[in-house]
Amino acid sequence: MEHYSKLFKSFFYAFRGILYTIKTERNMRIHITCLVYMFSILLLTDWFTLTRAEWAILVIASGSVIASEIINTAIENAVNLASEEKTEYGKIAKDAAAGAVLIFAIFAVITGIIILFQPPAFKAMFEYFCGNIPMLILFALSIIPATLFIFFGFPHKKR
Repeated sequence: MEHYSKLFKSFFYAFRGILYTIKTERNMRIHITCLVYMFSILLLTDWFTLTRAEWAILVIASGSVIASEIINTAIENAVNLASEEKTEYGKIAKDAAAGAVLIFAIFAVITGIIILFQPPAFKAMFEYFCGNIPMLILFALSIIPATLFIFFGFPHKKR
């Protein structure tokens, strides 16, 4: 029974790390917000036609960006723990980790463009919002809490 306890604790610690990154990293909140909008549109409408392989590619690309942001946060915190003074090696480690996230994000966007460039879907979306002004207003208003989430996140204690 003890091995189940250790297993559940490991999941708890992993989720705690994810939440820490969401709370403390603005770029993670940007990634999360973009993913929520993208997957909401893909799952709640029938505008885009995706194969199972395309879904899998989008999920992998999205997960890679999120995972790389968490790894970047871990590296930044490990560097800060190793030395309170700023060093060239610490700067290189942090910059390289941030660069890796940027590479993942750029290629995820390119992947999304390749898969989601479907002019009929964008036409259907445009026609839907032009014909349904309350939904257009609701969508536009959703940008306010999304922006607040990106820039302010959740309240958290500074370490």
